[in-house]
Amino acid sequence: MSAMFEKVQAILAKQLRIADPAKIKPESLISKDLGADSLDILQLLMKIEDEYGIVIPDETLAKFQTVGDVVDFLEKHE
Repeated sequence: MSAMFEKVQAILAKQLRIADPAKIKPESLISKDLGADSLDILQLLMKIEDEYGIVIPDETLAKFQTVGDVVDFLEKHE
């Protein structure tokens, strides 16, 4: 697992109050599997944007389905 995945996993676990971060896998669906609602997703992306100094366009945001999608995007823009 990549360091980027581990960072995203930790952010998600904290934000969504998931006691065991190991339950968050790259293939986990952010909304369906992790129970994130649209506000959770928005807050997650704002935190990522702040932390990495990037802006995630709305059309890209709409394509994020899994944790792996977010990680792939961040690794390409690192």
